[in-house]
Amino acid sequence: MESTSGLASANTTKTKHKSSVSETGHAKNIAHFQELIAFVTGYGATYNPSKEALKIPQLNAIVATAETKLADVITKNTAYNNAVNDRVIAFSVLKGLSTRLVSALQTTNAPKEKISDAKGFNRKMQGGRAAAIQTPTDPNAPAPNTISTSQQSYDQLIQHFAALISVLESETSYQPNENDLKVATLTAKQAELIAKNNAVITAYINISNSRIQRNKTLYDTTTGLVDTALEVKKYVKSVYGATSPEYDQIKGILFKKEKR
Repeated sequence: MESTSGLASANTTKTKHKSSVSETGHAKNIAHFQELIAFVTGYGATYNPSKEALKIPQLNAIVATAETKLADVITKNTAYNNAVNDRVIAFSVLKGLSTRLVSALQTTNAPKEKISDAKGFNRKMQGGRAAAIQTPTDPNAPAPNTISTSQQSYDQLIQHFAALISVLESETSYQPNENDLKVATLTAKQAELIAKNNAVITAYINISNSRIQRNKTLYDTTTGLVDTALEVKKYVKSVYGATSPEYDQIKGILFKKEKR
């Protein structure tokens, strides 16, 4: 019984395949499936499986769907990384801004208790892990398989910032001339942070769902691209024989079920 990692390497007059760790990946599986289709198409009328899923039109439909699903994952992965980068930039000013706001409050007639509250929220802001991330992510890096722990700290930063704004808003003597320190500007900034954070969450959901659809197309049992490819190889072996040149052409084409 053939394994999904493929058979040993085979030399043929047309192609040569080597079993190695480099022959993995979703794109590799699709490329190898296209190659398999090209070979069996070349066999002409003698390639005539009774099973509908192994017929050439169905094989072409599978590979077309797989290409579409893979392209969708790539597109949504880029969108996710762009959203992460935008969030990093939006949140990068919070630590410095929070400290400035406390200093501005200290120059008003605010009571010491209110200033103490503001300082408390500032301390929480300074300790937030998410705000410490200053370098945007690699736009080509794969999106994580789960929402990272930093998501919670982004949520907390928004809460701390909202609480600090509330303290400032409650102090009637807090009337700065600097536009970026005014409550209205801060409220707008808070709305921006919420929007950037929500955009990351939405982008993550999109990439996660896209991966599910890609994986179903490529790796579902019996109906997926990989299992279909292995069935095609078995059919060729049954029709032409294990020592036939036809089977020798395709037996070394590798297919592997990737981690989800």
